[in-house]
Amino acid sequence: MRIQKSGVRRRGLALAAGVASTALLLGACADTGDGGGGGGGGEAEAYEIDCSAYEEFGDLEGKKVSVYTTIVEPEAETQQASYEPFEECTGAEIEYEASREMEAQLPVRVQAGNPPDIAIIPQPGLLQTLVREYDAVLPAPEQVVANVDSGWAPEWKEYGTVDGTFYAAPLGSNVKSFVWYSPSMFSEAGYEVPETWDDMMALTEEIAANNEGATRPWCAGVESGDATGWPGTDWIEDVVLRTAGPDVYDQWYTHEIPFDDPKIIEAFDAAGEILKNEDHVNGGLGGVDSIATAPWGEAGYPILTGDCWMHRAANFYATQWPEGTEVGPDGDVYAFYLPSMSAEEKPTLVAGEFIGAFTDRPEVQAFQTYLSSADWANAKAAATPSGGWVSAHKELDPANLATDFDKMSAEILADEATVARFDASDLMPAAVGADSFWQGITEWFASDASSKDIAGDIEKSWPKD
Repeated sequence: MRIQKSGVRRRGLALAAGVASTALLLGACADTGDGGGGGGGGEAEAYEIDCSAYEEFGDLEGKKVSVYTTIVEPEAETQQASYEPFEECTGAEIEYEASREMEAQLPVRVQAGNPPDIAIIPQPGLLQTLVREYDAVLPAPEQVVANVDSGWAPEWKEYGTVDGTFYAAPLGSNVKSFVWYSPSMFSEAGYEVPETWDDMMALTEEIAANNEGATRPWCAGVESGDATGWPGTDWIEDVVLRTAGPDVYDQWYTHEIPFDDPKIIEAFDAAGEILKNEDHVNGGLGGVDSIATAPWGEAGYPILTGDCWMHRAANFYATQWPEGTEVGPDGDVYAFYLPSMSAEEKPTLVAGEFIGAFTDRPEVQAFQTYLSSADWANAKAAATPSGGWVSAHKELDPANLATDFDKMSAEILADEATVARFDASDLMPAAVGADSFWQGITEWFASDASSKDIAGDIEKSWPKD
């Protein structure tokens, strides 16, 4: 993938298979038969780590490390299960706190002098704000630096670096350029998975014409508490990559061109051909304005009731489907690559989380080290038996991933031919990427504001140098 930018209890530890219940909490069925051998069976497989890696941090028995994150249920259970090898090895206890409002609340807690020990930061732009405005995040310890240098492509380390200092190790990785659909609905209607953007738009028009308003080609929702709007920004970013190209995309998020550059407004309008067209959205949920209030985690559900045909969402949406939903090419739902302008071009939107520490106690540094290691990446894969998670860590064993869909996502991340760009809103200053862009895209749906007006308002919010 080309991205531009002595508290040790025992030497080896098997990850307990006690998270079998996550198969019920996670929406996607692991044993999907997607492509012959998804590998998931709803039960976590044992994964052993070498506890000696954490001996240098001393006796951590009974020590506590607080973690603050946006990773809520259903993913929260497997996230916490992935910490068990570290807890068993060291005797330390991880105190997990998750909130969808974490991006907004973390700066408040920092300013109040009450930060967590570690935050799982979903945006490099937020990391930059925490470093530059509050001087709150501590540089990564040498053990973390070593892990990242050996386990990750340099570009990922750059995303956790601010003004030449490395602060935050990458954690999970996301592939966002997917469209979810019902294979059986497509098959029964005689529709083919589109290979180009024009193919997809022609399919959209055909579905709209054939169903005469009974269903809609697309469904979408951007409601996400204090983070409302972010799924809509993903749409715009994916379209900028396709209509304007990677070079313009880079100029956009670095503000070498203004947010309301004509090429960006053109991308808004191209997305609007789907998202602002009453004939094309919002299947099973309402009109265009309902996108602003439809919860993002449920916005794809109308596919299951036949009210909607397609829903653009990242690989992790596999975890959002209701209990019992089968994910696979012959299942209830599956996903295809969001097409580009030609079948030869494969621009791909990616994202991920980063580990920022606000204290440097030995137990905190030990946990940082674990999270930046191949130990954690493979333990997380083993602890996610229903799938919907992947990482760009070089030493992640694909065999530990639960489904062929996850393996496909990992292949995309690892493929040198993939021209990937990190989520632009996550790279922009937090005042834009985690504020005015979210608000603007929500208003774009809620009040039918024009692309030009929305982009212009967001440009006005860009921090002055």
